[in-house]
Amino acid sequence: MIRIIAFTFFLLPILLSAQNQSFSGYFNFEWKDSTGQILLEVDKLEQEFLYVNALAAGVGSNDIGLDRGQLGNERIVKFQRSGNKILLVQPNYQYRAESDNAKERESVKEAFAQSVLWGFKIASEKKGKIMIDLTPMLLSDAHKVAARLKASKQGTYKLDASRSAIYLPRTKAFPKNVEFEATITFTGDAQGRYLRSVTPSSDAVTVRMHHSFVELPDNKYTPRKFHPFSGYYDLSYYDYAAPIYESMEKKYIYRHRLEKKNPEAEKSEAVEPIVYYLDPGTPEPVRSALLDGAKWWNQAFEAAGYINAFQVKMLPDDADPLDVRYNVIQWVHRSTRGWSYGASVSDPRTGEIIKGHVSLGSLRVRQDFLIAQGLLSPYNENDDNHSPMMELALARLRQLSAHEIGHTIGLAHNFAASFNDRASVMDYPHPVVKIGNDGKMDMSDSYAVGIGDWDKRTIIYGYQDFPDGVDEEAELKKTIDQSIKEGYLHISDSDARPAGGAHPYGHLWDNGASPVDELNRLSALRARSMKDFGLGSITTGTPYSQLENVLVPIYLAHRYQVEGVAKIIGGVNYTYALKGDAHKVINEVVDAKFQKEATDALLKTLAPSFLEIPEEILKLIPPAAYGYRRDRETFSRYSSITFDPIAAAEGSANHTLSFMLNDDRLTRIIQQHARDESQMSLSDYLNKIVNQVFNDKGSNGIQHQIANSTQRLLVMHLLKLSRDTKGFGQVSAEAFKVMAMLIPNQLKTRDANATFIEKMIIDGMDISKPLTLPSMPEMPPGSPIGCE
Repeated sequence: MIRIIAFTFFLLPILLSAQNQSFSGYFNFEWKDSTGQILLEVDKLEQEFLYVNALAAGVGSNDIGLDRGQLGNERIVKFQRSGNKILLVQPNYQYRAESDNAKERESVKEAFAQSVLWGFKIASEKKGKIMIDLTPMLLSDAHKVAARLKASKQGTYKLDASRSAIYLPRTKAFPKNVEFEATITFTGDAQGRYLRSVTPSSDAVTVRMHHSFVELPDNKYTPRKFHPFSGYYDLSYYDYAAPIYESMEKKYIYRHRLEKKNPEAEKSEAVEPIVYYLDPGTPEPVRSALLDGAKWWNQAFEAAGYINAFQVKMLPDDADPLDVRYNVIQWVHRSTRGWSYGASVSDPRTGEIIKGHVSLGSLRVRQDFLIAQGLLSPYNENDDNHSPMMELALARLRQLSAHEIGHTIGLAHNFAASFNDRASVMDYPHPVVKIGNDGKMDMSDSYAVGIGDWDKRTIIYGYQDFPDGVDEEAELKKTIDQSIKEGYLHISDSDARPAGGAHPYGHLWDNGASPVDELNRLSALRARSMKDFGLGSITTGTPYSQLENVLVPIYLAHRYQVEGVAKIIGGVNYTYALKGDAHKVINEVVDAKFQKEATDALLKTLAPSFLEIPEEILKLIPPAAYGYRRDRETFSRYSSITFDPIAAAEGSANHTLSFMLNDDRLTRIIQQHARDESQMSLSDYLNKIVNQVFNDKGSNGIQHQIANSTQRLLVMHLLKLSRDTKGFGQVSAEAFKVMAMLIPNQLKTRDANATFIEKMIIDGMDISKPLTLPSMPEMPPGSPIGCE
């Protein structure tokens, strides 16, 4: 193998001859060409400013998580002098005393630790001008890259100073901020495939790190009080000067500073609008889609009384996307698909957002295209029939652009927005595809267009500008109560995540007001898509083996709705209510009938007929063509190189069983039945699952083998529950009882599968022996539509 290499002179874009340079800005500094040093003039001793580090050039692996444009932490810091040393100190703003008493403030300050981030020797001092060598700090692993590589099991790496240097093209000075950048190289022995797949030489990993010193905002910003129903992220800290009868924990929302030119007017232009800039490296038609989606937010600001207060432009070619003066939407490339992010730089004292920074993964649009390709099978007659898939993929990009910007303007997820007819871009939407009256797939309403009604309510809460003399707290309460009266739901991350979640309407990647109805609808859509699936699902010249990649998201189209429906079982309908709010529902158990409907709907996804992949499809998928290879986006298999329909079915069945038999969910079933006998008991619930799985043996050979696999999976889940020493003991007891009844009631036939299951149960119920089970199959990655 021949390596192509290039010698890089780090200064060539700036200088062709050895010269020093002086930079004047928020901090003045000098570049010493002969030594490769940055000398900083420290003229602001004891004056606090903001320090932000980021990754300007990344690694390119979603699994490792070191992306181009990734922001690190923002920290308030200050320079302190002690003799011949200058210390960079980070005060502790998590614990404060908001008091007029200076001694009280000092007592809290001294009670909690500060952090000295760096120490510098004074390089020179002439006429009161103190210079320090900033280079060691700039060439450090400020972004913790080595720790991240180790945590992701990619190897042990160390910073190599001989291969690291200041990157002068992005080292700049401005009146309110100075920006530094460095090329940083880590050396080590690669142990993980993720790193090897994205580096030209895996023993040397080179990235660029960015450092910003930023003037803190003035004291004219007024923090806004956090309410859990407001839809915002919260800044929290502890105020030790708070009255004893009040909570010490103070909470404010994160938001940009926005003020009307005329606060008395119903509609007014902003003193300074919020402007976001799109990465000019974004190609068309993606560029136009992202611009369109970003501009949706102006609709919400108009609802809050502003005229043209939210604007979107192209980032100037000479601008640095990590320059804190720019809110940026960045198009980020990785070797595999993954999440997009909306991050921000904010003032830790108040929650004021200084810079919004969106990172959009470029491969997600291809996943949406793939989903549409499988649903439509559009290439029967025309290999150039890409338009329907492009329309769906671009519709998703518009929504994604708006979603991630929402985070950067302070908004949290609202995973219950689907209940309110797609009321928020801050939800995770699954494409809504329907079967039209003509029998064809209808994608015209795949994603919502425009900002959602819930989003308007959140912007009204966070950004409306009150005239002098208005009681802001009272007005904010009116806004919250109005949102409640209009019937909006708000359920965010911790309550919507699927494993142990209990809310019946807060889900990821779902649609519709009824999770059960949507699962039934998606199941019918899935069946129709697989009926149409075939040669028209790929273009001429594509290997037949690639059909598997197109099949995966179609076969598993129900996966997210399964998660939502499972949360109805043992579910609790609740709200983020405060005393005095207009909420009618605070905390109530989901209706028993609704829980039964959810159980029945999920059991249908365990039927062998549901899990079977039609023979017509199996005949079309050979082993991977030479020059191509299978990857994690394809199904697991037991059959080596050949396509395995049983393993695919196992992955889907195991997914359903994992959610139906979640130990937290089963605990809630026991508690709900104990409180109300009309709710199903855990014994009845488990027996219902057992009867479905063991009684439906399928109508053909493949279905029979799928039934056998699902039976084994169910028993493995029950054995794990029976041995769970950390969960509620009654769950283990019920699982133990059900298995004890399996042998006489269900395992009457003496075929190989029944004999094996009986042996598993007998051995597994012997608590004197360690529990050893076969591995459970996993599905290909799903979330985000667009890794787990």
